[in-house]
Amino acid sequence: MEVQTINAEAVESGKRLDKVIGAHLSDLSRTSIQTMIKEGHVTVNAKSVKASYKVEEGDVIEVTIPDPKSTEILPEDIPLDIVYEDHDVIVVNKPSGMIVHPSAGIYSGTLVNALLYHCKDLSGINGVARPGIVHRIDKETSGLLMVAKNDQAHRSLAKQLEEHTVIRRYVALVHGVIDHNLGRIEAPIGRDQDDRQKMAVTAHNAKSAITNFKVLERFKTMTLIECRLETGRTHQIRVHMQYIGHPVYGDPKYGWKNDDTSHGQYLHAKILGFVHPTTGEQLVFDSELPDYFQEKIAELRGEMHES
Repeated sequence: MEVQTINAEAVESGKRLDKVIGAHLSDLSRTSIQTMIKEGHVTVNAKSVKASYKVEEGDVIEVTIPDPKSTEILPEDIPLDIVYEDHDVIVVNKPSGMIVHPSAGIYSGTLVNALLYHCKDLSGINGVARPGIVHRIDKETSGLLMVAKNDQAHRSLAKQLEEHTVIRRYVALVHGVIDHNLGRIEAPIGRDQDDRQKMAVTAHNAKSAITNFKVLERFKTMTLIECRLETGRTHQIRVHMQYIGHPVYGDPKYGWKNDDTSHGQYLHAKILGFVHPTTGEQLVFDSELPDYFQEKIAELRGEMHES
């Protein structure tokens, strides 16, 4: 099971408990939230309350999200782009639009469903809802993920993530022409005070976040960049690039309104590297950009040649 803690803020005073939880935990439906409250999986200041409870500033809300029943997460014959596999790890190139693991109300069509069909030996550290999942990327972000096939491998990979030794490089197409070749964004990220389903650069209840980037190619109105993360905050690249005035193209949350969002944000986890949990060998993998991403780049290059 997973426990989420919410510290109620002044702007949330007087609002219903279920609505406040829904604003913070957007993956949960209101019905599932009300069920969890009724079944005692939600406490406010360590006490059980009703869904209609009016939140006060300073309230500490703890939401215990129970793991879905194992029978609800079934293997599904969903094609996987497997870049590497051995007895300990699998490296998968996830397509945009695929959710990494099941959550309340979402039990099928995820990467986990596909992995369960592909192999039976996945680590159990994260429970039945997230077998083998060491880290994740957003639903509409494509690219490389490492998956652990046993608990020993899981612990090793998780430690590498914690110590920031995992190599992770993302490629993004952003609005605007960035005139400098290298950049470093050091700005704390927390929940957006105006839209609780989004993150933002803020000093309020935020965590430090650092994104490094370099320019790969410039176009008439956009720039192709490579990003390297020093931290792993929710929506970090998307929030940081919006913050400096260069939002990721196609981003339904942080991009421009007239963007083509049919493929989600043009953000791809291209390079992934880690030390093998058993052999100690340094492994580095590089993946191709999705076809729609490459086609967009070709279109932008064509516009440059026309000028």
